Amino acid sequence: MGLFKRGTGYYRAHLVNLVCALALASLALTPSLVPRPTVFQGFLAGLWFMVGFQLGFAVRALGRVLSRKFRQGTAEPETVEALPEGTTQAGTERYGKTPPAKNSRAKVLLPAVVGLGLIAYVIGYGALVVAWQNRVRELVEMPAVDGAGHRGFLLIMFATMAVFYGIARGISALRGMVARWVARRGASAGAVRWASRGTGVASVVLLLGGLVGGGLAAVENIYADRDAQTLAGSVQPQGSTRSGSAESVTAWDGLGRQGRAFAGGGPSASHIGTVTGAAAKEPIRVYAGLSQGDDVQARAKLVVEELERTGGFDREVLLVATPTGSGWLEPQAIASLEYLYGGNTATASMQYSFEPSWVSFLFDPELAATSSRALFENVYARWLELPADHRPRLAVYGLSLGAQGMQGSFENLDDLLAHTDAALFTGPPANSQPWRSLQAERDAGSPIWQPVYQGGKEVRWQSKPGDFVKLGGEWQQPRVGYLQHATDPITWLDPAVIYQRPEWLAGPAESGGRGADVSDSMRWIPGVTFLHLVTDMLVSEAVPPSHGHNFGDVALDGWAQVLPGHGRSEAQLASIQSVIAQIDTHDPIWE
Repeated sequence: MGLFKRGTGYYRAHLVNLVCALALASLALTPSLVPRPTVFQGFLAGLWFMVGFQLGFAVRALGRVLSRKFRQGTAEPETVEALPEGTTQAGTERYGKTPPAKNSRAKVLLPAVVGLGLIAYVIGYGALVVAWQNRVRELVEMPAVDGAGHRGFLLIMFATMAVFYGIARGISALRGMVARWVARRGASAGAVRWASRGTGVASVVLLLGGLVGGGLAAVENIYADRDAQTLAGSVQPQGSTRSGSAESVTAWDGLGRQGRAFAGGGPSASHIGTVTGAAAKEPIRVYAGLSQGDDVQARAKLVVEELERTGGFDREVLLVATPTGSGWLEPQAIASLEYLYGGNTATASMQYSFEPSWVSFLFDPELAATSSRALFENVYARWLELPADHRPRLAVYGLSLGAQGMQGSFENLDDLLAHTDAALFTGPPANSQPWRSLQAERDAGSPIWQPVYQGGKEVRWQSKPGDFVKLGGEWQQPRVGYLQHATDPITWLDPAVIYQRPEWLAGPAESGGRGADVSDSMRWIPGVTFLHLVTDMLVSEAVPPSHGHNFGDVALDGWAQVLPGHGRSEAQLASIQSVIAQIDTHDPIWE
């Protein structure tokens, strides 16, 4: 019964904390672009709950300040009132002019009412959240969450709350120790308060600094170790058409984890022939790892040397590709081009970092573009030296941060069209150029997630196979294609979403206010929607193709349209697509 002896004032005060906690936890569970694993969602709900609870203390402090100012502004001359019979002056000094009424029933009823209200809210809102999340999962073609998922969510949520509660209690205990230590030395009440508050602020700052700094250091160490490893299935090539082979100027051990996966993977000529029913060549794949050269220029020159050695400049198609932050190249995109052109291709790329894209972008946002520019300029300079009628068709490609980097190699769309025969950019980030300008200047009436620019005569967008040709009209060559989904948080992660409703959430899907696979229950909430995009980004590839940041099913059709002339029949394209759909992407969520 000690809980009920605290009095109604205790519950009124902490009710503010509870309301703030529930508000933030409820916001964390509102629908977003892609469904999240239940364990991850449980962690987010628990984290937001505890942040909200701590925010309640700030709200209470602000309320006290405003209340004091209000009382001071409306104060009237004090009048002496008669005290109730039997009330002593000491009792008046302790409690104020009127002593508290003895109402034990209120002390019991308040926590009971609050508890029942909390239970009703959690049950009602929980049912709504389940409906929301299952609708999001349905739209991206994922099964509904079952009972095990709900139990996992609750377990992780309460575990997260317990951990952060323990941290908060520890900081509170430390504040108390410092306050008592200062008070024992004769400090004033004000000095004691400031010492306690300063200790709390310093503890939070040090804790966050340690978590962020330690987390980034851990990421660097983890990815440095990963870069030294070799993925299962990546075998050092024996043929001369690959980097890392015995004849290569870029040694196998120096290619990095993803470079070895690229050079040691992909289809052989015999397999391409089996799938297409036509003769094929061994595809050329050249790559330079981060350790192979002192800077981007040195690595780019090595790649050109590799192209010379392997005969890459003699192939029908020469592809210059920019990887993601860790050096990863989407295997479906590269293999699709190789199957499409019967292996008569050469793909050139190089590593600029071993850390995931978000780390690379956070600490050196120009690194991907600097690397892309160096590689393309060196390849292009050698390409220009070839006789005009013996040059391969020159194409460029990039996924995610790689798409931003490769686009950054060119001043604008005209420059891109003037220097390439085809370009395919997949899942470009929100600040990519010229993508951002093309989106802003799209034809009136076309939605931002499926824009049309100047009738599609030079640039087109595709989310599902067939979108490129569905537009109709003439598509001139050279061609630029963007693969883009309405549910891709990486494409829509723009700081403006913090304070401004984005165009891709303008209204319900039925009226064309959002993409067909974006839930109508998703609402723009200032600040919150941006945080949703940040967390969605971490799981954006953990969804089926045609949604989120997963473009495996559209790569073949993308290349077939931006780089025509392959001569493949519909039956051959279907056979190739069936093979592409089975490619293991090695879980690239964190690449």
